[in-house]
Amino acid sequence: MTGTESGGTPDHHNSALPPADTPGPGSRLARLRHDRGIWRRGVILAVCAVLVALVMALHSDIPNRVGNLGSLIETFLPWFGVFVPVILVLALLRRSATALIALILPAVVWLNLFGGLVVDKSADGGDLTVVSHNVNADNPDPGETARQIAGSGVDVVALEELKTDMVPVYEKGLAATYPYHSVQGTVGLWSKHPLRGAKPVDIRLGWTRALRATVAAPSGDIAVYVAHLPSVRVKMNAGFTASQRDTSADALGAAISRDPNPRVVLLGDLNGTMNDRALTAVTSQLRSTQGAAGDGFGFSWPASFPMARIDQILVRGVEPLSSWTLPETRSDHLPVAARLRF
Repeated sequence: MTGTESGGTPDHHNSALPPADTPGPGSRLARLRHDRGIWRRGVILAVCAVLVALVMALHSDIPNRVGNLGSLIETFLPWFGVFVPVILVLALLRRSATALIALILPAVVWLNLFGGLVVDKSADGGDLTVVSHNVNADNPDPGETARQIAGSGVDVVALEELKTDMVPVYEKGLAATYPYHSVQGTVGLWSKHPLRGAKPVDIRLGWTRALRATVAAPSGDIAVYVAHLPSVRVKMNAGFTASQRDTSADALGAAISRDPNPRVVLLGDLNGTMNDRALTAVTSQLRSTQGAAGDGFGFSWPASFPMARIDQILVRGVEPLSSWTLPETRSDHLPVAARLRF
């Protein structure tokens, strides 16, 4: 018998309450606080986060004995930061506190390694502007590429991968802006200022892919090197094949170390990044303009979707003020530029 049938008053207050088994917001929060699963879930994600952090932090200790694995990882090392947002999203979907805490490690390591590159460090002024561009031996329109480079207005231009029958095209396209030039093998140097002593540099290849010249700039002489180190390949059966490049890098570094001029700039396609320990003979004695005065990573290859900065402008005895990439030409590389102060 109901309360109404017995003559009682209906209990409207009690009828408005949710059923006893319906949890309210407070109980949900309490259950979440005591949910031990947030610590048990996502252990694999946490392990992945720690592994990514270890690879980035200890990249120089990864051996090159097997397929030059260390150099391969160092070439694309900045991209390891992509794992951070990926793991973050997965950790949130899994509601894993363990993975979220572990994610702090790769985030901190990446910021320590590359955080400075994402800040604009450029400054005004300067005494000399330079460009380096691998024009691609199979460039379908070298004349247009030459016009684009001439239109940049820089003082000194270094070109790599010059095909013999295309050299006259570049000479014609750059002559009006750059009255001084020298081509040695497959590399060339064009300048608004006089050049002296242009000569090949032996980088142990058997043919010429590097040169050195003195540019008589208004603020003083500077030794300019142009180099195109051998290409590297990733092969399934051999890994990262870079032994020829590494030998050439050692020879180039030795030549630069003997240079008597206190001011040196190296322009070229080094087929390697500043993180690659195989280029230490060069990078240990020269400063990267992108790292010192760039805005972002300055990736230069491949031009359609740049993933690595293998085209470099490195200096000694001068101050980099700005570093940037120029718009895409008909090459598979982007031109890289820098402004220097003596």
